[in-house]
Amino acid sequence: MAKKAPKQKSTQIHASPQHPLAEVFGFPCTNHSEIAVRHRHNRLCPFNNKVPNCTKDKANDPLGTCSIFHDGKTVITCPIRFRQEWAIATDAANFFFKPNASWTSLTEVRLRDKSDGSAGNIDVVLVAYDDRGKIIDFGALEVQAVYISGNVRRPFERFMESPESNEKMNWRTEVNYPHPDFLSSSRKRLAPQLLYKGGIINAWGKKSAVALDSHFFATLPKLKEIPAKEAEMAWLIYDLVHEPLSNTYRLHRTRTVYTGFESALITLTKSEPGNINEFIAVLQDKLDEKLEDNNPPDAPTLDQIVKG
Repeated sequence: MAKKAPKQKSTQIHASPQHPLAEVFGFPCTNHSEIAVRHRHNRLCPFNNKVPNCTKDKANDPLGTCSIFHDGKTVITCPIRFRQEWAIATDAANFFFKPNASWTSLTEVRLRDKSDGSAGNIDVVLVAYDDRGKIIDFGALEVQAVYISGNVRRPFERFMESPESNEKMNWRTEVNYPHPDFLSSSRKRLAPQLLYKGGIINAWGKKSAVALDSHFFATLPKLKEIPAKEAEMAWLIYDLVHEPLSNTYRLHRTRTVYTGFESALITLTKSEPGNINEFIAVLQDKLDEKLEDNNPPDAPTLDQIVKG
């Protein structure tokens, strides 16, 4: 007898959510279990933050929104959310190191350039070491969550006023409804990180990995894929999968894309040209305005009018 195909787990809770909050302090808004209530009450982070509490936005008044709904899907908006069970570290280590290597992870490592200027912090550095504890290899893992456009703090605060009453609140009619800003996330954050920090790592001959949300990755230009053994970079792509029994989301790697470093950077930073004729038309309008300002129409002076 043929086996039944396993039932697919849902990647969302509501088919058409009326508010943007997918997870608050690590749990769906519809989860009112003892552990979920405790995390909300104490503003805790269940995803391996550097301290037990959530520190997003403000340490003393954290914006405990881990992910939001967008087009009925969940989009990760907090980089710490990717640390669930440290799956990203294991996935990156499988790319960086040989099988059975001894390794560990170090977070927020300062990186400096040749002139001793700061190139920023690397989110996670994975180090492989020998039986004496000496480092024999390392790789850099960057985590890129998605920026939010609009105001997510207002619905967050409304929900926190009374979680059980507001779990299905309708926020659709409110101004500045929050949504992912994929373009800013790539141009203002991801590309500069790869340019400065990734450039140093690549110059040292070391590998890099980027962990990001699948919906964010789908908005990037198509990257040229190469075999894993030839790759300098691995793009670790994740989704949040809803677990009905626990009413929680689990971080699930859906795909890994292997690329070269320079080819990926060129693809991300290269702009697609628009219509040159439209640009010339803009230039013509500005030139016409400037010529009109510099050459006002002839008009008789007051003396000429009196004498005439």
